[in-house]
Parts: sequence; structure tokens; C-alpha cells
Amino acid sequence: MTFPLSAAIAGNVPGVVASSVYANGRRVADIPVEEAGVWAQKPGHVVWIGLFEPSLELLEKLRAQFDLHPLAIEDALKSHQHPKVEQYGEALFIVARTAQLVDQTVAFGETHIFLGKGYVVSVRHGASTSYAAVRERCEACPANLTRGEDYILYAILDFIVDNYRPVIESILSEIDELEDGVLHRMLTRAEFERLYKLRRDLLRLRRAVGPLVDVCHRLEHIDILFIDDEMKPLFRDVLDHVKRAEEDIDSLREVLAFAFEASLMSGQSQQTEITRRLAAWAAILAVPTAIAGIYGMNFEHMPELKWTYGYYVVIGGIAAICGYMYFRFRRNGWL
Repeated sequence: MTFPLSAAIAGNVPGVVASSVYANGRRVADIPVEEAGVWAQKPGHVVWIGLFEPSLELLEKLRAQFDLHPLAIEDALKSHQHPKVEQYGEALFIVARTAQLVDQTVAFGETHIFLGKGYVVSVRHGASTSYAAVRERCEACPANLTRGEDYILYAILDFIVDNYRPVIESILSEIDELEDGVLHRMLTRAEFERLYKLRRDLLRLRRAVGPLVDVCHRLEHIDILFIDDEMKPLFRDVLDHVKRAEEDIDSLREVLAFAFEASLMSGQSQQTEITRRLAAWAAILAVPTAIAGIYGMNFEHMPELKWTYGYYVVIGGIAAICGYMYFRFRRNGWL
């Protein structure tokens, strides 16, 4: 069943992506924000509102409907918040960092979630996949949606964590290619720049994923009346996924650090080899240069100048010395 009113509501109110009320796991109606508080107070009903970069005016409307804390409204107005979970009375305010690939570049965003008795409000900032897929998945299984607002929170967090996986796999594939190149050749400047960007993206991704471990851990053990104890194993499952993502990121950072160091060592090795070759050739060329310099001083009394075979002896001596030096350098691996 479709609800055309939802599109109308979202289209008429900037920042509102969806605004619906559910009862017994099924969508009852699409509602305007101004009616959300009344619906949330009805027994067995849950209001689920999705926002994208809302204005202060829209957030103030939500604060009036659900009696949200002013500090939480201030945090939700702008991004660059640290992942966290805060409790205001019997309401929760959760911040999670999102990540997705945009033109082969990792883009980061934030999701702020207000959770209270009878309502869930998600606020997206920056790069973030729409939660329409989460809503559709929940609506397709009313039995799960009957668990209420805590299940919606779990579904959103699980979706955020699952979206880390494509980013990690994309970085892994790039690192594998660069690592193979390190072992066979010297990396180009563009590849060095890409290595640096990957290291920076992994660091930012680690900063996004790491604090989410504490968030999920708190949700697993938090004592809120409307969070069912049967839901806590689901939050533990999200916690396991976050820890796995964190471990994968740490492993990739180690591999990337090894690739970076191996590339530097490979470059230094090649430079050392080139320096050795230049030094060997310089030593070989120093022999004829020195001999030619002696005979180019134009002294009047030089006995060798009167020898019949002097020229051939000197040339032969130069060839013999240079040949011996070439043989020795070649044997020692300098040439």
C-alpha cells in the first residue's frame, strides 16, 4: 500500500523527507510535523520522522511536539558532532557518523537521532544514504516493527554500520593494487598522493567508527523504560559489526603503513643503486681523465713523448685498468 500524502508532506516542507505514524507494525497515516506530538501520545502508536539538514524553525517545531531538550536541538542543527549517546530524562539523543563513496572518494556525514516514547526522529547532515530503504525494510516486516521505536533505532544504526562495508572494501581493493606495485616498481607521484589520501580517509573513518563502539555499548546496557530488554541483543549485534569494521580499518591502516614504508624503502634502494652506478662509472672514467690530464700539461721534457710505442702503451694501460675496474664493479653488483 502506498501513501501519496507522504510525498506531498515532504515536498511542501523543506527538510522533511518522511513523516509517518505506525500502529501494530503498520503505517497508519502520513502526518504533518505539527500533529506528530498528538499521535505519539496515543497508546501503541509510533511516529517516525526523517529530516535532511532541517532549519532551526523546523527543529523548534519538533521540540514543541516532543518536548526535546534545547541542547539536543542545538546539536542537531549543525554537523561536526562527535558520535555519542546522551540521555535527557526518558529521551535519548544519538549521534552517528556516516560514510559513503562519492566519485571514488570517501565522503562523511552525520545522523542525529531523537528517541523517546512514541517517536523516532532522524536528522541527516552531509553525505548519507537515504533511510528510505530502512523504512521500506521495516514496513515489509510488521512483526519486527511492532517492537516499537527501539527497533527503528536498531534498524537505522545497523544500516549506518552496514554502509561502512562498501567503503572498507573499496579501500582494500585500492590498497591491494598499490601494494602489488610497490613490490615491482617505484610508485609514481600520483600513486604517492593516493596513498596519502587513503591514509587520511582511513584515519577519518576510524574516528567515525571508533566512538560508535561506545554508543552501541551504552545502548546495550542503558536503562530506559521504553527500550525492551529483548532488543538489547540486537544492539549487541550492531556492536559486533562495529567492532569488526574497526578491526578491519586498523588492519588496513597497518597494511597501508607497510605499503607506504615499503614504497619509501624501494625508492631509497633504487636511489642507492643509481648512486652506486654513477660512482662506479665516475671511478672508471677518472682513470683516462687523470692520465690525459698528466699528458696534457705540456711539459717540454717528458720522456714518454719520445717513445715510439708510447701512445699504444698508454691506451693499452688505460683500457686494462678500466676493464679491471669494470670487472670488479660488475662482480660486486655495482654495475
